[in-house]
Amino acid sequence: MSVFQRRRGLIPYLLLAPGLAWLLLFFAVPLYYMARVSLEEGSIFTGFQFAWNLHTYTDVLSNYNEQLVRSFLYAGVATLIAFAVGFPLAYAIAFRGGRWKNALLLLVIVPFFVTYLIRTLSWQTILADDGVVVNVLQFVGLVPDNGRLLATTAAVIAGITYNFLPFMILPLYASLERIDPRMLEAGYDLYGTRRAVFTRVTLPLAAPGVVAGALLTFIPAVGDFINAELLGTPRQTMIGNVIQSRYLELTDYPTAAAMSFILMALVLVVVLVWARLVGTESLMGVEAR
Repeated sequence: MSVFQRRRGLIPYLLLAPGLAWLLLFFAVPLYYMARVSLEEGSIFTGFQFAWNLHTYTDVLSNYNEQLVRSFLYAGVATLIAFAVGFPLAYAIAFRGGRWKNALLLLVIVPFFVTYLIRTLSWQTILADDGVVVNVLQFVGLVPDNGRLLATTAAVIAGITYNFLPFMILPLYASLERIDPRMLEAGYDLYGTRRAVFTRVTLPLAAPGVVAGALLTFIPAVGDFINAELLGTPRQTMIGNVIQSRYLELTDYPTAAAMSFILMALVLVVVLVWARLVGTESLMGVEAR
């Protein structure tokens, strides 16, 4: 093998080096320190000492299982609602958008021009007890006269859905936009009904977008704490709120770190189960040939 060929073989590794260094410095190293902190014991006043304190993990699972379950429930419901809203919208943009496609996609990402906190605070105004939304729902009988939307489970899930909806729409649009129209025409030529063509052609071909959108929506939603903090009450507390409180208010760093690791492990389990159900091709965003 010539020197030129050996040098050429090093090019892929050189291209990978910056990304690997970034992951090592800003992911692996902080993860190691967080794992170490989770096994420490002590307090902010006496100091923390590394002691292989595994009881922190069992205490978290026994004391905060309700918040964990609630977080996954809220994130799951928000993901389903985002799919129900996002798929028709992505479908319309991909197949009916015409020359307005770029403008419609811009409208999808416009909320990102405003900070996440401000967008969530705006929902306090939208769902206020004396707001238009509550008044209309009370008028049609969907909300009792003395009922409210703010500080409820519905408000928290609505906020999560709204904030992460673009993460569902954009992958769906990317998959739908790549579908060859001739595939749909072939389905209709074979006397397929609209429903049959959608379920047997469109939806399977859009599966990578469905998988990517579900993961991009669910994973950040399960660790969210802003919506529960601003739109809910202590009855809607999610695991992210507990972690935030333990880190910043109670300075109980080992418990907060253990909660973070448990949350990451549970999310990883969900991803692996999802990959098992839909297949690794869909998980990686590659259509099966």
